[in-house]
Amino acid sequence: MKRTIQTLVLLMLAAQLPLHAQVIERIDPPSWFTGMKNDALQLMVYGKEIGSYDVKTDYTGVEVKTLVRTENPNYLFVNLNISDDAAPGTVTLTFTSGKKTLTHSYPLLARPAGPARGLNSSDVIYLLMPDRFANGDTANDNVAGMTEQLNRSNPGGRHGGDLKGIISHLDYLNSLGVTGIWLNPFLENNQHHSSYHGYSTTDYYKSDPRYGTNDEFKELVAEAHKRGMKVVMDMIFNHIGSFHWWMKELPSKDWIHQFDKFTRTNYRASTYMDPYASEIDKMLMEKGWFDITMPDLNQSNPLVETYLIQTSLWWIAFSDLDGIRMDTHPYPQPDMMARWAKRVEEEFPGFFIVGEVWYDDPALSSYWALNKVNPDGYRSNLPSLTDLPLCFATHRAFEGKLNPTDALSRLYNLLSQDFLYPEPLRNVIFLDNHDMTRFYTQTGKSLDAYKMGLSFIMTTRGIPQLYYGSEIVMEGDKSRGDGWLREDFPGGWPGDTKSVIAGTGLSEQEKEALEFTKRILNWRKAKEVIHTGKLKHYIPNDGLYVYFRYNCKESVMVIINLNDTESKTVPGGKYAESLEGFTAGKEIISGKEIESLDSFTIAPKTAMIIELK
Repeated sequence: MKRTIQTLVLLMLAAQLPLHAQVIERIDPPSWFTGMKNDALQLMVYGKEIGSYDVKTDYTGVEVKTLVRTENPNYLFVNLNISDDAAPGTVTLTFTSGKKTLTHSYPLLARPAGPARGLNSSDVIYLLMPDRFANGDTANDNVAGMTEQLNRSNPGGRHGGDLKGIISHLDYLNSLGVTGIWLNPFLENNQHHSSYHGYSTTDYYKSDPRYGTNDEFKELVAEAHKRGMKVVMDMIFNHIGSFHWWMKELPSKDWIHQFDKFTRTNYRASTYMDPYASEIDKMLMEKGWFDITMPDLNQSNPLVETYLIQTSLWWIAFSDLDGIRMDTHPYPQPDMMARWAKRVEEEFPGFFIVGEVWYDDPALSSYWALNKVNPDGYRSNLPSLTDLPLCFATHRAFEGKLNPTDALSRLYNLLSQDFLYPEPLRNVIFLDNHDMTRFYTQTGKSLDAYKMGLSFIMTTRGIPQLYYGSEIVMEGDKSRGDGWLREDFPGGWPGDTKSVIAGTGLSEQEKEALEFTKRILNWRKAKEVIHTGKLKHYIPNDGLYVYFRYNCKESVMVIINLNDTESKTVPGGKYAESLEGFTAGKEIISGKEIESLDSFTIAPKTAMIIELK
């Protein structure tokens, strides 16, 4: 009898619980903002049998326009209109189904009035992987409910880096001379293995708790802004992780691309612009899965499109973000991606987006460039793209496999194709990133090659990006596995005997590379002529490549001598058209004065950056 009474009491208490706690499990986006230029907002509501409910609200300025139901009764899509009359507050949404009534309090926040910063060719972006950069909070190394736990001995495991670690290193990054920080994905990635890299999202609205909270990311952005730095968030619209909460029960059958058996993409993004491409090849490119643990989203579904677009708008408004790097940009449905980029620009004019566009040919890369007039009429609306052709050209130029003149001609020939880009200054340029063998390793562990490569990237056209650890010439060989490209940043973990921040335990070569990097990056910060000046280059000859960045106020001469052992005389007369009006100069790294431009010497395996006088 006693047990029966206890059971009845528990049942009575359960019956008194708020019904919304039993039915509505989540609503995405978790909040929204007043003052948006587009009044429309679509809520994804998830909960048992929620699709059978109607919705209304009496909140001033908020109107329920339509409801969209799918074949899954546990989802309901609510289309709202948020007019200019709507004030920040809590919107009460009332859900009714027959005699059943639920209420949900939905936060409507004031849109931040921060200035649109964006990024451009005056910036230098520092790419870092949060798990491998710095551990500022050891308490979140292992989190209940997250499958993978800390294992620093495994190159492909979780190592404990987090958002607080990045915040604690902002002063270092500022002193290094970078003005932008691009984080590899920090959103929840609750996969069973290799979750550290972040490219298998399992929740679009939640920071991975092993990195910290959404508010800690917001704090990171604010602290970066205090130091005059900008933050770029990595996003993935092409695919999700196989343990995304959607995969337990999809909102609709066509939410992802599904086949009778696992079907991989062919990775041939050239099929989009190939006039002879077969339909099967184009289909596999767009709809095939990137990997077996990465279900491919169907962006042709309007509900998927709206969800993804709102995700990016929410993060921009919530965190005061400056930029987005879009992973695998050509892989999702191209027209949807163009609409997304346009919508972001409409809401946040001047906002920076760079799309990862992985080609070795500028004719293919430029297809995605802003304002490119393509034969098929496609316009990407993409403000910037990753310049992989130039990256690969730097590898071939400095890896030591060609004679010096032919090697430098790789740079010259590649840049001579800039007519393919409407605005090549918008391209993000780099020596390496998290997906390839590090430049220092690629070039035979040559400090000279690093210095020449960095000098080139920091003085040619475009927006330079530096991969974390390059400043101390960290090694990384892709043939050993991706984890080896993404080793822990020295000094980012308690107990590290080597620390870049403290300057302890570094070899003489690492110190030299760090000092060189700091000098050139901090010099570049104030050089408008490098940011937006014109570029004129001369055909490489005798192992020398010479080019100029110039505007109406000043001119900078850059010379690269790729010869192994020979110093070379630079004959000023050959470059007379670019030297007219100048008689001397100062080399910015060494501080050496060039008293006469008629003839001077450059050492082997060296780059000189000369401010002309």
